[in-house]
Amino acid sequence: MTIRRIVPNVRLESESDLARHRDFYELLGFREVMNQGWITTLASPANPTAQISFLTHDATAPVVPDLSVEVTDVEAVYEQACAAGAEIVLPLRDEEWGVRRFFVRDPRGRVVNVLSHVD
Repeated sequence: MTIRRIVPNVRLESESDLARHRDFYELLGFREVMNQGWITTLASPANPTAQISFLTHDATAPVVPDLSVEVTDVEAVYEQACAAGAEIVLPLRDEEWGVRRFFVRDPRGRVVNVLSHVD
């Protein structure tokens, strides 16, 4: 299993905060690569795996994750997390925007969104 990228997720209070944060981070060279209204993801044009996401909520999950980890084999990671007794916050599922993901809580209580893109 390979980690493809790690993205910090920043929870914001309103959709107007999304635009303000996008505008600020564009000053640092980031560009918007995804905007679903409730989540905006920015990436570096020179290094597309350097990303940051801003969310007002998560459209299909009970909480906003603290970070996202994209892996090559999300099913294998899910099985390992379950076998280890980790707290699964959101069971493995397919999302309409083209990812398969689950949420797991780390030892400090942070929620990690583990995902793979579906081809």
